[in-house]
Amino acid sequence: MPDTERLKYLLTRARQRQADSAEYQELLSMIQGDDSGEIIAQIDAFHASAGPAMDTDVYDQAYWQAAVKEILATDKQIPAEPTVYGRRIRFVPWKWWAAACTIFLAATGAYFLLQQHQQPAIIASLPIQDIAPGSNKAILTLADGSQITLDSATNGLLAQQGNTKITKLANGQLAYDESGGTEEKVLYNTMSTPLGGQFKLILPDGSAVWLNAGSSITYPTAFTGNERSVSITGEAYFEVAKNEKMPFRVKAGNTAIEVLGTNFNINAYKDEAAISTTLLEGAVRIHANNQQLTLKPGQQARVTPQSSRIQVINDVNLLESIAWKEGFFSFENADLPAVMRQLARWYNVEVKYEGAIPQREFTGEIGRSLTLSQVLKGLSKTRIKYRIENGNRIIIQP
Repeated sequence: MPDTERLKYLLTRARQRQADSAEYQELLSMIQGDDSGEIIAQIDAFHASAGPAMDTDVYDQAYWQAAVKEILATDKQIPAEPTVYGRRIRFVPWKWWAAACTIFLAATGAYFLLQQHQQPAIIASLPIQDIAPGSNKAILTLADGSQITLDSATNGLLAQQGNTKITKLANGQLAYDESGGTEEKVLYNTMSTPLGGQFKLILPDGSAVWLNAGSSITYPTAFTGNERSVSITGEAYFEVAKNEKMPFRVKAGNTAIEVLGTNFNINAYKDEAAISTTLLEGAVRIHANNQQLTLKPGQQARVTPQSSRIQVINDVNLLESIAWKEGFFSFENADLPAVMRQLARWYNVEVKYEGAIPQREFTGEIGRSLTLSQVLKGLSKTRIKYRIENGNRIIIQP
């Protein structure tokens, strides 16, 4: 049985920002050992009776990010914080995200990862066979139809397409070198990532492309003529090399994106409601449904089959859009199906629902280096009831 009085003491100390590292460690240990959900239930009761810890207008986010960083021991290198049109995008490293969630819960009086709308009974999940997270893996299909499995290929020269050399670099990336001269015939390659895979590609013009799980990009082995055109499925992040004389164009379903030199993300998975293009730097022009508009940094364009208009979202959460590239899942008021779609792609699992889909909203980050059992353990803390079938099918129950 948990020590209720000790738990209240630790939560009060954390809430008042008076807890030291040893007390935070003790609180985390209690949470991590909570297989029945009783600790989480007591935390619910604590915050229900205590009310908000502080005004969100004066909430010191930097303080709590520093506290979590100090508390959570992690062997994962903290990624650099990119600067986007004057704003720094901050990523927090999570080794055990459910525990880190509760640190924020204790500090702010509100769940960092879960905003509850219902209070069903605590459900303990069944033991499962663990599934490793995704990794760098992809298949390269050459112009003649032959294929190269990139994750098992040795570093160095892999193939030559016309005058272009294809090389796997020491860091695992794929690069094209078209210094051999002008191509007489345009040849196309396709890189595809399986579910549970991701990969980075350097195109012949020096543009960098990151492919998320279950995605593909088709491109020429050398850019000729007056434009650079590629097509994608799934999700990709682009850092386009500038060349004003040769615009860069991306085709994704019924959406076309035209750029000169910029950083942007395209999410075009078929199981998502819209094709979403998010601009971080520069400018892009969106073409869809006989319309066109120009995005500014911080905006997102959404194109849906049901609408004839391009929807523009201002001040979009950039972290949420590019977190996958930096090694995280990031959610902002995401419902359960949105969360599970991302997990299904990265862990290569199938997700099914029995009866009504639980109504939950999730906000926060989850490290993509966690195993599936670690992620599901966190979900069980948020009262998600599930079972595992055949080792790779997650059944979500009402």
